[in-house]
Amino acid sequence: MSQIISVRCKLIVPQELRQEIDRTLQGFANACNQILDTAKQKNCWNTAKLHHLVYRPVRAATGLKANHVCQALRRVISNAKAVKQVHKFRPTSLTLDVRTFKYRESDQAVGVTLMSGRVWLKLKIGGYQIALLRGQTPTSATLSKTKQGDYYINIAVELDTPPTGKTPKVIGVDLGRRDIATASNGRSWSGEHIQAVRDRFSRVRAKVQSKRTRSSRRLLRRLSGRERRYQTWLNHNISKTLVRDAQAIGAALAFEDLTDIRERLNQKPRSKAERRRTNNWAFYQLRMFVTYKAAIAGVPVVLVPPAYTSQTCHKCLHIHPEQGKSYRSGKLFKCGHCGWEGDADYNAAQVISLLGATVNSPEIPKLSCPLGQLGIGIKPAPCA
Repeated sequence: MSQIISVRCKLIVPQELRQEIDRTLQGFANACNQILDTAKQKNCWNTAKLHHLVYRPVRAATGLKANHVCQALRRVISNAKAVKQVHKFRPTSLTLDVRTFKYRESDQAVGVTLMSGRVWLKLKIGGYQIALLRGQTPTSATLSKTKQGDYYINIAVELDTPPTGKTPKVIGVDLGRRDIATASNGRSWSGEHIQAVRDRFSRVRAKVQSKRTRSSRRLLRRLSGRERRYQTWLNHNISKTLVRDAQAIGAALAFEDLTDIRERLNQKPRSKAERRRTNNWAFYQLRMFVTYKAAIAGVPVVLVPPAYTSQTCHKCLHIHPEQGKSYRSGKLFKCGHCGWEGDADYNAAQVISLLGATVNSPEIPKLSCPLGQLGIGIKPAPCA
């Protein structure tokens, strides 16, 4: 099995080539916009049919190479499928394929075909990127330009992933807002700081939005980018630590399947601030980061149903006998059956670990009757 990842590398671009790169980026954006206009006018979103309609006119109007036009067509079709409505393409990136891109490992350089022909550019990269690119023959990449005027290239590389066999060891991970993630091995990441950062961004956005000027709109875009990058950086760090811990002891990672949780929570009556905080919760991104990192490391990832994970005692698997009541109170969980007392999120992570072990290795008995009889969509082991 293999995993395709994107290696982001900074380009060392001589001053005399910057104008030519910008001209190619602008031509690619113009081609995308021209193809998009034709697709909307003809209501044609089939790649082959649209190719016959736009190929020659776009090449004549933009002066792009043949493969650049083909990649622009694919960019328009893929974006139209990914989002509801595409408004306009900007000259910020250029998609490259095997005919317009080549990686040379000997001197860490890439060959990129521009409108004037192929140019070779040096890569400014570190040991991490060099290790990922070693021995690779990548066939696709994306050249991009940042707002600061720097040029980067995202190189798609295919990495072999070790098989993920069954293991009785499972680290359960409970996701939440108070604590972003709590693992059954004792690690925890508090959400207080990130919530304070988000609240601060929200206050600044509300103040800027009231001005309704062109400069305020630019500032809003910058604020949105900063908040998004901070969240991404945090999720990368959490996911890297979780995968490293699981790989060290040969364990799997278990998460709750929180599909459609935003829709379910938004149906409940809550304040505007609570609704915003829930909708900003990037748990799906964290799970995706864990998934691709775990695939490269050979760590299995399993999903378990979220029902009763916060209400069950991981020591005795007992649930409060009265409907609608729980032994959990905020951050504290105190079992009324066996008397165990401790952090509620840690308890939930331990329950997720037990469920994950049952899903990952169903032939090994791990759960007793009380939890197995709840009918929460797992395959309980036979009762002893």
